[in-house]
Amino acid sequence: MVLLKVWENGRDWGFDNRLDSVWQYLLREQGLISLLLSDIDYFKQYNDTYGHATGDDCLRFIAQAFKQSVKRSRDLAARYGGEEFVVILPNTASDGAFHVAQEIHKALEQLNIPHAASAVKHHVTLSIGIATVIPTPNMVPLDLIEAADQALYQAKANRRNCSCIKNNIV
Repeated sequence: MVLLKVWENGRDWGFDNRLDSVWQYLLREQGLISLLLSDIDYFKQYNDTYGHATGDDCLRFIAQAFKQSVKRSRDLAARYGGEEFVVILPNTASDGAFHVAQEIHKALEQLNIPHAASAVKHHVTLSIGIATVIPTPNMVPLDLIEAADQALYQAKANRRNCSCIKNNIV
């Protein structure tokens, strides 16, 4: 299931419902869940350089890159807000999640969307944080989101345009 709605302002609230549902299922089944949280590198500068209408087009192109990279029907890609996108990967270990992240990077690179104001490359890039866990009764889905967010900040601190994995979620 790929659910990508790109709104000018807002978030795809279907993500929250889907994450809760998958979380409860995998809590019972003791299965892995991976989450990718991504942020477009220097998107504010992109909007400042090209304008908000072009920024909205860029978001739509990136949504297509996610849609093409997330192939299994049980996976979900969604806009998380602003320039952030998220992917839920049920029954997926961190190496599988990293592979999906690399596919997203490749798809975006092939789009080659110009970004003259980027300090990373002259085309649009993403930073991606990855977290994987087997849900337990002591955890909530927000723990997974926060771990992916920490990995995302690590990717941004490293060099951007990369993926980082957060291990040891507690």
